[in-house]
Amino acid sequence: MIRYPAFGIRFGVGCSTLFVAACSQTAPPPPPPTQVTVANPLQRDIVDWDEYIGRFEAIQDVELRPRVSGQIDRVLFSDGQRVSKGQPLFIIDQRPYQAALAQAEAQLAKARAAMVNAQTELARAKTLLEATAISKEEFETKQAAARSAEADVQAGRAAVSTASLNLGFTMVRSPITGRVSDRRVSQGNLVSEGTTVLTRVVSTDPIWFSFDGAESFYLKYLRQDKNGERRSSRDTPNPIEIQLADESGYRWHGRMDFVDNAIDPNSGTIRAHAVVANPDGFLTPGLFGRARLLGSGTYHAMLVPDEAIITDQTRKLVYVVGQDGKVAPRPVVTGPPVEGLRVVREGIVPTDRVVINGLTRLQPGMPVKAIVSKLTPRAANTSPGSEPLSTPPSAEAIPAK
Repeated sequence: MIRYPAFGIRFGVGCSTLFVAACSQTAPPPPPPTQVTVANPLQRDIVDWDEYIGRFEAIQDVELRPRVSGQIDRVLFSDGQRVSKGQPLFIIDQRPYQAALAQAEAQLAKARAAMVNAQTELARAKTLLEATAISKEEFETKQAAARSAEADVQAGRAAVSTASLNLGFTMVRSPITGRVSDRRVSQGNLVSEGTTVLTRVVSTDPIWFSFDGAESFYLKYLRQDKNGERRSSRDTPNPIEIQLADESGYRWHGRMDFVDNAIDPNSGTIRAHAVVANPDGFLTPGLFGRARLLGSGTYHAMLVPDEAIITDQTRKLVYVVGQDGKVAPRPVVTGPPVEGLRVVREGIVPTDRVVINGLTRLQPGMPVKAIVSKLTPRAANTSPGSEPLSTPPSAEAIPAK
């Protein structure tokens, strides 16, 4: 024992005791493997739908102008009502045109009388010529007079036809079946031929749904058509489904009818429209809509939850548990949502055990304790969504029937 008198402190065999205790400690046991939940992906035959924003547009849109000038005598419709093709809408004062028609008919009658007289004189001149009672020159003069009289009759008939047409144009009729706008003129207003706007009529059944498609989608469709995966909407009435601003489902159904012949160099988009039946006139030109267009042929895909997919810079990955009980990352190519799960086009197979829970604690090659679960659909239908990627993703997909 060592004594320090100044402090009254004694040290004994403490050092040797600490050494023995340190030597007797053992290494701590390794931590248990991280517990994760795994499941095999669901398998589905998928059809993609691409999303677009557009508006409804009348197939026929007519700005009604008079074909003759005059004073509005009567207005024969109520503002905003439905009208049929040929239905009278306005009457322009007919009296001047009735008088013009009567004058043209009188001129025609006069021309016919002159023609009959000229033909009679020509017949008499022919007899006299055969008897050498008149000269050939005089006969030819009678012949020219008869031809001139016949031409006058034809001109008279044309004048009567023109006057009759003008009289008919005083009755302004709807050129199409649809809905009329409000009247732009009232009874007593003077209107000018081809200048004054009377009203506007638009057709409502069927109706167009018009939209602009990105160049990237257009290229995708061209390549699909070339590979036989999906026919071009130029030649095939591909289906399109539309929802209105206050709707959650896609209750309006149509068929593609038109794809433009050039891409707009300013916007990088191409115009297109679909035809939609509208028998009750509910859809109105100018109405906003969100549409999904058939975007692919049928293909086989795996479905996993969105939370099983992580993003590593520009790549998307899932973790798969191997036969050795260790996790390994797999790059995958994802697609649209289906039944509340995410489509995986490439990267996994049906037998892979994909980690669906516990991803935050994983490192490549880490041993894990896998608890097997079974994936089930989370929703019958999903609403369209889009992702701002460089290559056009499909906004939605559905299982193929």
